[in-house]
Amino acid sequence: MDVHIIPGVKARDVAQAHNLDMLHQEEHECKCMTYWIDEERESVFCLIDAPNKESVEELHRQTHGLIPNKIIEVKSNLVASFLGRIYDPATAETTPDGLKVFNDTSFRFLLVTKITDPVLLKYKLGAAKTEALLDAHHKIIRQKLQHFEGSEAEHRGAGFIISFTSASSAVSCALAILDAMLHEGGSEMNFRISINAGEPVEKSNRLFGDTLQLAQNLCFIAGNMQVALTNAVKELVLKDHFKNRSNNFFVLSVQDEALLKLLYSTVEENWSKAEFDISNYGKAMAMSTSQLYRKTISLTGLSPNLFLKDFRLEKAKELMHKKQNSIAQITFESGFSSPSYFTKCFKKKYGLLPMAYIDLLQ
Repeated sequence: MDVHIIPGVKARDVAQAHNLDMLHQEEHECKCMTYWIDEERESVFCLIDAPNKESVEELHRQTHGLIPNKIIEVKSNLVASFLGRIYDPATAETTPDGLKVFNDTSFRFLLVTKITDPVLLKYKLGAAKTEALLDAHHKIIRQKLQHFEGSEAEHRGAGFIISFTSASSAVSCALAILDAMLHEGGSEMNFRISINAGEPVEKSNRLFGDTLQLAQNLCFIAGNMQVALTNAVKELVLKDHFKNRSNNFFVLSVQDEALLKLLYSTVEENWSKAEFDISNYGKAMAMSTSQLYRKTISLTGLSPNLFLKDFRLEKAKELMHKKQNSIAQITFESGFSSPSYFTKCFKKKYGLLPMAYIDLLQ
């Protein structure tokens, strides 16, 4: 999928460019599947089955000269889940001169849910109770997303990603899920929801990667049984949603939202480096140690040291799920200085030893 930022772009012009691409696609071993255009945001996103990024660039260069601002690799099933289609919309109008013209935005509102790691729930609550809670959780979310016309984009063990075309539907769905989860063990599962909005291709090389990253970060700092909204979403939602529900919502200021992004992006770039400590963290953030401490505490409730340590522990658990490395390898790959220190931190955070966690994965 590629993105073109074109000031003043019009649907008909994109339809003509798409037709030119299709005339020459075979010369570049490409298949131009479809595109999304947003005249208001002046953006175009093309979905192309191609052997590599260079083929896409050459195709566009030859046909109309509009070189993509960025190209990422995507899976067609994920594109369909997030955006609802991988071919031209059936409702597209055909003009008298044979052009298929449509103005269909790819801008989406992504609802992300988060619960306690199911493996840890199983350890804490027992297999039977955990299975019952998870079954109820899955049923509620799938019922509500269907009612509010959401699309299940991804489902991993600790949460769902749901795509919506409207902010109102996303927020209404979130509140309906929250109300239902109150009666189905949501508090025991530390259930949280966040909603962010964005485009499929931005800075990240993952489909909707930037939008999802901030949503997942907000889930981390949101309280139990809360809905975290970005400012971009809040501005598009009717105030009626907030009547008598203020305790259910969590919204950062624009400045704090930007700082949270920076906190996470910095640690994301450096978590695997054992030498990356709080002093380096502060330098990377252009802050003194005391400034970093105050800001991290106010945003996450954790000291920078604990925030970094918890981040590394979550990454270590991800490595354990891949079942490819020993505890010693995981220790150093996740930025810890020794297996004994890693084991001590893991036990303190999760209540069980790393090997016991791995055993529960079997």
